[in-house]
Amino acid sequence: MSGKISSKKYLIDSVILIDHLNGITKATNWLKKNGALNSVISVVTRSEILVGTSENNRLKITAWLNSFECVDIDKEIADLAAIYRNKFKIKLPDAFQTAIALKNNLILVTRNTKDFNKEMGFVKIPYQI
Repeated sequence: MSGKISSKKYLIDSVILIDHLNGITKATNWLKKNGALNSVISVVTRSEILVGTSENNRLKITAWLNSFECVDIDKEIADLAAIYRNKFKIKLPDAFQTAIALKNNLILVTRNTKDFNKEMGFVKIPYQI
């Protein structure tokens, strides 16, 4: 999907979904409250989740990921990611998440306080472990 997302509020970072899959109750509770109805994932998150998925769980995890609207990366996002990578000194996957969130007026939901913080204005840290 490219273009503006109008009805969603959150862009869920991979770490939140990984926490849920690892049985972290705080992540599961947040997803139950805000999940697919209020949230999207990016192709970056989708890929990161599938990389860590065993063959036995691939169909189940893929079906779960399909319940989320998934945001593609286009040329504008790629160009913005390059700018944000330099500006915030973050890894390229995090720069893509930043570009997707900012372009689409979404709040990036993450537990990654190493690369993101609430002061960035577009980040929500819903829990800590």
